[in-house]
Amino acid sequence: MRLNTRLGGTAAGLLAAALVLAACGSDDDDGGSGGGDPSLNADATEVTLTITDNSIVGGKNTEGAEWITNWVIPEFTAMQAEKGVDVTVEFEENGVDDEDYKTKIALDLQSGGGGDIIGIDGIWTGEFAEAGYIAPLTDVAGDAVEDWEGWEQIPEAVQQAMTFDDQAYGIPVGTDGRVIYVNKDLFAQAGLPDDWQPTSWDEIIQAAEALKQIDGVTPLQINAGVPMGEATTMQGFLPLLAGAGEEIWADDTWTGASDGVTEVLDFYGQVYGDSAYGDALLQQEAQGRDTSFAMFAAGELGMLIESDYFWRSVVNPDGGINPMPNRDEVVGWAKIPAREPGAGLDGQDFVSMSGGTGRVINPNTEFPQQAWELMMFMNSAEAYEAQLAGVPRITPRDDVNATALAGDPMLSFIAEEVLPITAYRPALALYPEVSVALQEATGAVAAGTSAQDAASEYQSALEGIVGDDGSISD
Repeated sequence: MRLNTRLGGTAAGLLAAALVLAACGSDDDDGGSGGGDPSLNADATEVTLTITDNSIVGGKNTEGAEWITNWVIPEFTAMQAEKGVDVTVEFEENGVDDEDYKTKIALDLQSGGGGDIIGIDGIWTGEFAEAGYIAPLTDVAGDAVEDWEGWEQIPEAVQQAMTFDDQAYGIPVGTDGRVIYVNKDLFAQAGLPDDWQPTSWDEIIQAAEALKQIDGVTPLQINAGVPMGEATTMQGFLPLLAGAGEEIWADDTWTGASDGVTEVLDFYGQVYGDSAYGDALLQQEAQGRDTSFAMFAAGELGMLIESDYFWRSVVNPDGGINPMPNRDEVVGWAKIPAREPGAGLDGQDFVSMSGGTGRVINPNTEFPQQAWELMMFMNSAEAYEAQLAGVPRITPRDDVNATALAGDPMLSFIAEEVLPITAYRPALALYPEVSVALQEATGAVAAGTSAQDAASEYQSALEGIVGDDGSISD
């Protein structure tokens, strides 16, 4: 099994639920658990398991709920019957806001209840682990976890989504990656190559300068400011910080006004300063991100940094938010470069950020071995193929992606070129507040504040969030 030390996640705005976690308990509370006996009821022939997920047939994430109801449960039940085990699998459907779902499962776990298999956002992993609500998979299900064939199909970087303190707490079930999207028609007008791939931030600025010569075109959109929310942090600040060779949380400390943070803010200053390669006013609009999508689709924006969501759900000619009938011919993409070659995390030339969801096994389960068998089954190649039903979508498994994405060059690019070099947000309760502080810093630079002053203001905000107790590096 291959594990990595970086942390995971995909959601923001979870502070309210995080406070519930803090109030509900910790490792010392009765409800917390470090995992029980992996051999408990291992030989049982009558078993009841419950899957809990924030999906519901006919409502939120209906496709996932239908897959669990119509494929996972009957197929797993039949498979176990062949082994002489009578399994009843129940599905606890939910169709609520993520924060409400998080609060519910936190209370379930804290009280010693909850489903046996629970779907969570990867960014909750650290919070739940620190609270004692979930345990490493090996603590819950034992050595069988190490032998699962699926680990060899999930890139180490993707495993980060469900990893905390160098241990796997769950299996990732979904992920994404961020790239620079380009309008190839505009690039051609600007004299830029069709296969453009920048190798430094300077080359991004050079492309922006060329695009600026086209009337009515905004060269670059990199999300900034609080109105853009978590999109500012994930589509802008954190990929650039990775390109400067830093992470926002490393070695048990938050990154303050470091050289990398200042360099990132300086890049924002180049984009939104006097050269005006980006639209600074757009970053102040509540719907600014949506406006940037519409601009790109209309041929008014040359470059923007986004996840594969943009390809699948925004400019998709078949049902996209801003459909582009000529998407496949006009939309190009490139990896996000480090500040300069070799300057990225781990000496990388290119970087990205990803989010992800996953599933954990409740450490209070009465059937840890059977729950692990169900977990493996739900994350098998066969299961993902059944869930996709021929619709291209990135999965955590390389073997499934190789087939499922064969007809989609963009999603194949994410799976093959981006996921191996990606990083994740820290799965910690304070992250949402830190993220807002980063958004404020980028917004200040876009409005004219110097990078140095914005970095200093961020440092002060960070100290107010985490306390000036040595847990901040600079």
